[in-house]
Amino acid sequence: MEINEKLIAELKAKHPGKELYLVTVEGKGCILRSPSRQDLSYASVVKDPIKLNEVLLNQLWVAGDEEMKTDDSLFMAVCAKMEEVLKIKEAEIKKL
Repeated sequence: MEINEKLIAELKAKHPGKELYLVTVEGKGCILRSPSRQDLSYASVVKDPIKLNEVLLNQLWVAGDEEMKTDDSLFMAVCAKMEEVLKIKEAEIKKL
């Protein structure tokens, strides 16, 4: 998959307000977007951890080499980085 500034600008325009992430493994790559509450809610009913990653990958997929979804070793490598895509902001609490 060839990533250039034009493609990035087009994808950002298609997904306003979302962060985009490039994940690469051995010359293959995919672009994922940050999740919405709906994405997380949809995936939360899945109990199998591998299936959960598969559902999340499909939900957050923007563009990329399809082998990232179908080749087990590439898929597992993407799953290992999924936590960074799902990272939520840190909240602060203060008793008043």
